[in-house]
Amino acid sequence: MRILLLRAAGPVAAVVIFLLLRKVGAAPAAMAGVVGWMAAWWVTEAVPLAVTALLPIVLFPLLGITDLAKVAGYYGKDVIFLFLGGFLLALGIERSGLHKRIALHIVHRVGASPSRLILGALLATGLLSMWINSTAAVLVMLPIGLSLLSAAPGHERLGAALALAVGYGATIGGMATPVGTPPNLVFMEQWKQLFPERPVIGFGQWMLFGVPYALIYLVLTWLLMTRVVFRLPGRATVDRHVLRDQVRALGRASRDEVWSALVFGITAVLWITGDRIAFTEELVFNGWRNNPWVDLHGFGDPAVAMVGGILLFMLPSVEGKRTLLDWDFAQARIPWGVVLLIGSGFAIAGGIDASGLSGLIGTALAGWKAGSEVLQVGAIATGVTLLSELGSNTAVASLVLPVLARTAEVWGLLPQAVMIPATLAASCGFMLPIASPMQAIVFSSGQLSVKQMVRAGLWMDVLGVGLLMLCWALLGHLVFP
Repeated sequence: MRILLLRAAGPVAAVVIFLLLRKVGAAPAAMAGVVGWMAAWWVTEAVPLAVTALLPIVLFPLLGITDLAKVAGYYGKDVIFLFLGGFLLALGIERSGLHKRIALHIVHRVGASPSRLILGALLATGLLSMWINSTAAVLVMLPIGLSLLSAAPGHERLGAALALAVGYGATIGGMATPVGTPPNLVFMEQWKQLFPERPVIGFGQWMLFGVPYALIYLVLTWLLMTRVVFRLPGRATVDRHVLRDQVRALGRASRDEVWSALVFGITAVLWITGDRIAFTEELVFNGWRNNPWVDLHGFGDPAVAMVGGILLFMLPSVEGKRTLLDWDFAQARIPWGVVLLIGSGFAIAGGIDASGLSGLIGTALAGWKAGSEVLQVGAIATGVTLLSELGSNTAVASLVLPVLARTAEVWGLLPQAVMIPATLAASCGFMLPIASPMQAIVFSSGQLSVKQMVRAGLWMDVLGVGLLMLCWALLGHLVFP
């Protein structure tokens, strides 16, 4: 009965919103109703998230918001192939076993005390999550981290701290690169869609802000976890031989690991160096797309990602007849639902613009400016973080970014000054198990209680918002002028 009521809440919300807003026009009222319907289903998960993501294909043509061909096109945006290509590269690393080698070596090098194990778990998971799906990074690192508990008797809080460190590391690391987490990809494409006249925000440009933010966040998280929330000792009580034995058990790197690392490394370098990066007014890197000999402007990051992904299906593996990656392995692990979710975000953005709802929202929010730009960033980040505690971070980004894009002009702010902090804040829901798949996975480990997760997560949310305000004040306009 409960699930039926939750499912009914979506269309009921749509009808109520339409009736309340129909005086402003049928199209914007209908669009607001669709957003309300989707938000209700995304927050309650009355139906699977991916199913909710398909609603624009049915409702937009039916309600006259936009035609079917246009709404279907949103689900085939080029950035979706950047996501798919990045995921194929991550699967190649997973299939070869390279991910375990990277994670174990980092944990082993950092140290064997409980405090340093937390740092190792944060750094290892964060590094993996920069390049592979954050959920996959958690699945890789959680068993490695928890396997160390048997070597550290007498520390009841270490299990909870390690589990949370893996989840936090994956979430924070994903913020550093455009491919690290879906909300970043949602922003990249919506930026091109909503502001085609403005310069494209490239891979390297995003990293100039994202990497310092993520690195500082990881270090502060380590201090928070070990000095405030769990207060773990700094002395080595973990048997270092356990770590060394796990590293030695891996043996020498196989040819599959070497080849998958090469494909991944070359792809990552091409991503980072493709576009113009201005470090200072005098020091400018033009990027390989801007070379004077061959016009490569049409060869974007999604194409680079697909080249790397396709190579993995061509290079032979040491294990007999198969290649480094085969389709049966890939199709079973690619999160196709996330692909639909990203597409629905672009559809919502397009529908809000096409219906005229964006202008009405901008006018309504004109008086909500919080004062200075930094205070506005903090207010936006706080609101988006609270929303992300209750719903998918991708869904939250999809809902709020097109609204903020049009409201920024009314506030007299650059759109990037509100959209980029909101994008990063969408990944900052740390308090509840339902906030993200990473949170759900670490909670299912049985190592921590809801009370521990909420207490640590509240600190993490506050820290994330404060750090966003600080980093934007120091770096925002230098990186995103």
